[in-house]
Amino acid sequence: MIKLFRSRLAIALTLMCVIFIIGVFGYRIMAGYTWIEAIYMTIITVTTVGFSEVRPLDTNAQIFTVFLIIASVFIFGFAISVISEYILSRNSLQLLKKKKVMNKINSLENHVVVCGYGRNGQQAAEKLKAYKKPFVVIEKDHAVIEAFEDDILFVEGDVNDDEALMAAGIKKAQYLVTALPDDALNLFVVLSARQLNKNLFIISRASQVNSVKKLQFAGADKVIMPDKIGGDHMASLVVMPDLITFMDKLSIEGENTTNLEEVEITDFTDQIDCQSIRDLDLRRKTGCTIIGYIDPQGNYIINPEADQQLEPKGKVIVLGRPEQIQKLNQMFEIGG
Repeated sequence: MIKLFRSRLAIALTLMCVIFIIGVFGYRIMAGYTWIEAIYMTIITVTTVGFSEVRPLDTNAQIFTVFLIIASVFIFGFAISVISEYILSRNSLQLLKKKKVMNKINSLENHVVVCGYGRNGQQAAEKLKAYKKPFVVIEKDHAVIEAFEDDILFVEGDVNDDEALMAAGIKKAQYLVTALPDDALNLFVVLSARQLNKNLFIISRASQVNSVKKLQFAGADKVIMPDKIGGDHMASLVVMPDLITFMDKLSIEGENTTNLEEVEITDFTDQIDCQSIRDLDLRRKTGCTIIGYIDPQGNYIINPEADQQLEPKGKVIVLGRPEQIQKLNQMFEIGG
């Protein structure tokens, strides 16, 4: 619809230019006016302001003026109607889009709220999209929202405003990622979000070391320092380059490139009796290897024994080639 209005607007502007050119050349040729006089006469004629002629017009010039006025009235009327319709329709479409987005957000549960769409926010969004995890981004830059509005659910607003968090469905959300470049802003968001949703799992970015404890005290469950992670990674490439390169090869995103998978024990219980890792027998069935176990209390066990007892609310970390991970997901109907 917007394209149709734009084409009609282009037609209207073209007709206005054409009538202006015809008027200038007509007065120049028929009345013998100078170029400045012809431009002046054309403008006061097509706009019907009622000023007097530069010099008296002969019969032919008068007839030309009559047709110029009539044509310009219709053309300018058409142009005004198109411009008005375009503006009103654009506003209406924007309202419809916002309403559609809000309806989608209101239907979400256990989703992720991402505060800020800078470098870290974009990376977080890409990961969430790869895992098909529903999320909502809060961003105050309208230009950013316009660029990505068809791909991502955006809420336009300031993250410091509780109304923006509420509009993003903070009360029904499961996670919040605040990736703002200012630690003070992240601290404020963590405090506000924790007050609005006590059960929310909050992940916050931090730029300064002394901000980590403050963010944790405010209610952040995890605090990430991107600069520290980047520095550690570069140093590790010097100390043990092959190991780090191997780790970089491990992918946790995409349908055909995943090497690591996190699976809840409840995903297996409907199909097999899994009292221990030995009972799962994933190596024989899928080719995947269990490299870690997380018990319901959140304790991490690396490279667990085959006799490791499993609990329904526990999770296993599985390593495998993409086709093995895909076979695992298909065999046990696990959502990646």
